[in-house]
Amino acid sequence: MFTLKADEEVELQLFQPHHANELFNLVDSNRIHLREWLPWVDGIYSSSQYVTIISIWLKQFADNNGFNTGILYKGKLVGSIGFHHIDWNNRQTSIGYWLAREAEGHGIMTRAVQALINYAFFDIGLNRIEIRCGKRNFKSRAIPERLGFVQEGIVRDGEFLYDHYHDLVIYGLLAREWKKY
Repeated sequence: MFTLKADEEVELQLFQPHHANELFNLVDSNRIHLREWLPWVDGIYSSSQYVTIISIWLKQFADNNGFNTGILYKGKLVGSIGFHHIDWNNRQTSIGYWLAREAEGHGIMTRAVQALINYAFFDIGLNRIEIRCGKRNFKSRAIPERLGFVQEGIVRDGEFLYDHYHDLVIYGLLAREWKKY
């Protein structure tokens, strides 16, 4: 099983079918918190959906086309992070992430993103990483800003969230700009 250790407290672990209940319970208990910025939350209403979703994620990993991992903090699942589709021709990907409310404020996501950046640039040889965040999602935007990503633009009405559109800020980081932390 694929795991990536960020440090002594934070580990990224490829989701497996046995994670379905735990993942659903985490999403369900953070539904209001996650719904503010993530358009898929209302579509998740049972752990059995995650069995199907996790099998799709595992195929994506097997096809070397990105992956989704659980973020474990001191051994407990607190969120998710992964590479969306990997564009091997252009050696680039984008990172998506979310964190349970109770796990915020401990630097967990910064460490998780750092681990994925190091993996992307040093282990699999990608050249570019993109992160898109809601324009008003200041907590999420702080992650790429803290890690030296460059704000490249804003996609107006870039995502539909339940009953309204919101703007997305695009951040980019190139391998030559990154120094291993």
